Amino acid sequence: MASRYHEVYADWKRDPVGFWAEAAKAIDWYSPAEKVFDPTAGVYGRWFIGATCNTCFNAIDRHVAGGRAYQLALIHDSAITGTIRKFTYAELKREVVALASVLKNRGIGKGDRIIIYMPMVAEAAIAMLASARIGAVHSVVFGGFASHELATRIDDAKPKLIISASCGLEPGRVVAYKPLLDKAIEMSKHKPDACLILQRDQLRCEMTDNFDIDYADAVARERAAGANVDCVPVLATDPLYIIYTSGTTGQPKGIVRDNGGHMVALEWTMDNEFGVKPGEVFWAASDVGWVVGHSYIVYGPLLHGATSVLFEGKPIGTPDAGTYWRVISEHGVVALFTAPTAFRAIKGQDPQGDFVPKYDLSKFRTLFLAGERADPETIKWAEQKLNRPVIDHWWQTETGSPMTINPAGLGLLPVKYGSPGVPMPGYDIRVLDDAGHEVPRGTLGNVVVKLPLPAGCLPTLWNADTRFRQAYLEEFPGFYKTADAGMIDEDGYLYVMARTDDIINVAGHRLSTGAMEEVLAAHPDVAECAVIGIADAMKGQVPLGFVVLNAGVSRDTGAIESEVVGLVRERIGPVAAFKTVVTIKRLPKTRSGKILRGTMQKIADKEEWAMPATIDDPAILDEISTALKGRGIGI
Repeated sequence: MASRYHEVYADWKRDPVGFWAEAAKAIDWYSPAEKVFDPTAGVYGRWFIGATCNTCFNAIDRHVAGGRAYQLALIHDSAITGTIRKFTYAELKREVVALASVLKNRGIGKGDRIIIYMPMVAEAAIAMLASARIGAVHSVVFGGFASHELATRIDDAKPKLIISASCGLEPGRVVAYKPLLDKAIEMSKHKPDACLILQRDQLRCEMTDNFDIDYADAVARERAAGANVDCVPVLATDPLYIIYTSGTTGQPKGIVRDNGGHMVALEWTMDNEFGVKPGEVFWAASDVGWVVGHSYIVYGPLLHGATSVLFEGKPIGTPDAGTYWRVISEHGVVALFTAPTAFRAIKGQDPQGDFVPKYDLSKFRTLFLAGERADPETIKWAEQKLNRPVIDHWWQTETGSPMTINPAGLGLLPVKYGSPGVPMPGYDIRVLDDAGHEVPRGTLGNVVVKLPLPAGCLPTLWNADTRFRQAYLEEFPGFYKTADAGMIDEDGYLYVMARTDDIINVAGHRLSTGAMEEVLAAHPDVAECAVIGIADAMKGQVPLGFVVLNAGVSRDTGAIESEVVGLVRERIGPVAAFKTVVTIKRLPKTRSGKILRGTMQKIADKEEWAMPATIDDPAILDEISTALKGRGIGI
């Protein structure tokens, strides 16, 4: 079908306030907004001033009352334990109400904070919804985060209660959460009143008397007593959650998400951007600890009346590179949203795509990729093996939903490899030079968004308006700074080349490491790659490439490295000064799949570096150091 994108985007641009007022009709409100947008409120304005609502009501209760009581709401598929649990909307409501009663009985109410430090279990989503039900503010901290990182979040959010579990599960290992939690509480200045602990059979933990509460026992008691907790009306501008993202100063930034704008934005994206209908099965293969998990495992699909898959596993090794196809086939998934890293891992283990035809993917329509740059080779591989549209898109923790995408629900536009699509309603995206002047189309610069930000974006940082202004609004007055570098082409497609601090300056030439990574990824033997800039006395910086080879490649690594260097010289030119590629077994990544380029750069440049709190496997950094030293780098 012809895409309606240009017409819809023009409608928004013509009347931004009217556009969001119309979108808000898809949400059930206790009382409507007195003002859809007030430019004088908050730091840059606030959406749906005076409206009252409840996110849990919109995600669960209205569907139970409206005919979806017996439709599946949530499927917890644990590839690690080999178990599947399913909840209808009515069953999910029962669980959420019971937990909400536990919280309420402990004196937790509107505006109080709860930290959720959980693995990928259904109870993590239930905890978020129970918090929303009583008007509390949740802050989900990625399960297994180091104690120091958890302690900084405890001190910033000041929770009355922490909900956690005895352990998390990774392929081949069990991560004990309780010692990490206990140490974090010991380190933090703020002390919560209690901890609610979900005991998992894989590793049970010792409970502290008069402080730790058994989650299952407490919830079972409320359920047996027939507890009923109504949804608490809150203002649209009241916070629903705080999610922490790493700050450049080392102090994490508490990104605030409000109730009203968040619901309106997510509901709109489910249909118009992801093309998913109520009753269909949507799967975001992320973690509830990240923004993707908040928006598209828990809130987006449930607000929309869809069925959401919450997956505990990895794209490979649980048990093999066919696990994603198994989940899609078994649960009738129509759309999958995951990180490009996942597909590079699958492609590395199964380069020919032999696992794909073993599963029934007849209901599967669209693959969405985001979280980092999707290199064209990975997209082409997925298109070829799946024979489905593969849609790259771009957004941030701060925005809560896509800034750019090729909108499946409005009708797909032509795909441009290397571009995460076109701006969505709400986002007037510009590219500026360092002095704040707009640059010509096709020119690399700072990607910014003209204020005000749309409904659903962060209104500020938790208790830190000044820091919010400094971090995002001061450098380019009138604009929100994304801290990404990129360009817009003549058709309005955005190309995000790198974080601005990943642009390297080689003898005065500003070069994108992302563009070089595209070339490395195009080599048929390369499964994954990364390019960093390292210090050079002559040129200031020079690029250094890392490659992980596809499974089964037995060719001489030196020959492959020479070919890769030749490709960069051919496609980007000698100006890139690209001379060195190091073959490694695996790349260091965060648990959400982002490559730790900054840490690799510090190792190569012999700079002081700290073990990243989010790293998946610390041993990989030793492997990187050894490989670099073998080339005389970082000695």
